[in-house]
Amino acid sequence: MFLNPPYGRGMKEWIRKAYESAREPNTCVVALVPARTDTAWFHDYIYHIADVTFLRGRVKYELGGMPVGASAPFPSMICVWDNRKG
Repeated sequence: MFLNPPYGRGMKEWIRKAYESAREPNTCVVALVPARTDTAWFHDYIYHIADVTFLRGRVKYELGGMPVGASAPFPSMICVWDNRKG
């Protein structure tokens, strides 16, 4: 499952759901989220639990290969909760 949740106050619920979903057998959840290492949700559901890759620079979104705006105003990270067997 891939997740790019809406950024804002509801982030904790999205991250909690990703964490809980990934605890199911044979499940992998990948999320693109802001790198907010000072938040409770980062420490409760990501830190020492998921594999984290911090992205260099700022994310730039494209639509059909064409840029649609400026870079994100914050750093981002990719989190992977992987509970697949094998």
